[in-house]
Amino acid sequence: MRVDKFLKVSRLLKRRSVANNACGEGLVSVNGRSVKPGARLNVGDKLTITFGHHKLTVRVLALNEKASKAMADTLYEVIEESKASDEL
Repeated sequence: MRVDKFLKVSRLLKRRSVANNACGEGLVSVNGRSVKPGARLNVGDKLTITFGHHKLTVRVLALNEKASKAMADTLYEVIEESKASDEL
């Protein structure tokens, strides 16, 4: 599954266009490498998203292109989450 599609389906980002922009700006990385929106994800990959001073790292547990809102949080597990206040 493409990274931008996963970000939208998992509801980590609200829209696919926002996911495309985030990837294009280098704010999304997979297994430590910055990726383009069309990069392929696999189960077990470590996905990191940076929102300003906030960084979220998740592990991909499942790839389901038609996951419902109720299933969205079962597609990943949060590994690490840091906020601006954590860094001070």
